[in-house]
Amino acid sequence: MKTALVTGGAGFIGSHLCELLLGKGYKVIAMDNLVTGGLKNIEHMRGNSNFTYIHHDVSKHIAVNGEVDYVLHFASPASPADYQKIPIQTLKVGSLGTHNTLGLALAKKAKYMLASTSEVYGDPLVNPQPESYWGNVNPIGVRGCYDEAKRFSEALAMAYHRIHGLDTKIVRIFNTYGPRMRKDDGRVVPNFITQALNGKPITVYGDGAQTRSFCYVTDLIDGIYRLMISGLNEPVNLGNPEEHTILEFAELIKALTKSSSKIIFKPLPKDDPHVRCPDIAKAKKELKWQPKIGLREGLAETIEFFKK
Repeated sequence: MKTALVTGGAGFIGSHLCELLLGKGYKVIAMDNLVTGGLKNIEHMRGNSNFTYIHHDVSKHIAVNGEVDYVLHFASPASPADYQKIPIQTLKVGSLGTHNTLGLALAKKAKYMLASTSEVYGDPLVNPQPESYWGNVNPIGVRGCYDEAKRFSEALAMAYHRIHGLDTKIVRIFNTYGPRMRKDDGRVVPNFITQALNGKPITVYGDGAQTRSFCYVTDLIDGIYRLMISGLNEPVNLGNPEEHTILEFAELIKALTKSSSKIIFKPLPKDDPHVRCPDIAKAKKELKWQPKIGLREGLAETIEFFKK
């Protein structure tokens, strides 16, 4: 039985990943300091003898007893509302945390996966974004703490691969949604659903013409697992290539929740990307992966979760 350590294991994506790995017969160690994660996300797994939770900040030295076959580094705030509140911790988890998890993988002779992000592309001048695009990032802007932490993480992972021969994987995650998102997360999906369900105005920033593509969490986790067991070492985009304007998205959520909320407009935040859409040709070819869950189906599940 193989053992996988998932940092950020009590987070939105991390908890879904732990669940999938348990289901596939892995022993799973979830590590989290609960800055943005929550124990309720992993409560249903804690009775499983193959599941262990360790409360720990990965930007400090990591010690794990026994064999570890996979180290999956998913610890980091991922919402602008979160990382702009704690920019230094965000930079530390992306630098020191990445260094510590890579060191652990090397010591344990484990395979390594880094959760990177579409934010490495910044406010892209190319659409959709292929893995070969280097990005357009403001390193000292309000989003730089997250964007540059992830860009550094990628550089460090590739250095460990080239210098130490570590088997590294890098997943660039595009906008993902689904159950276990926090309602105060600050991102588009929880914001719009919470506002619509409570009959409050749905807040669109700018004129709503900026685009995003939304991938349902189970599709993303399937792609992550395929990448984890693949022979690929360079970054791979995972996301849904179906692009929507933010205004279209607000109107869709309003319709699905049967909400009487009005849509209101506020100024666009600084450095907010104007477009965001993955080129997933590499994932299709190399991993035989593409998303299956349609936006309406995924949103219906997510709305039900938020109602509860």
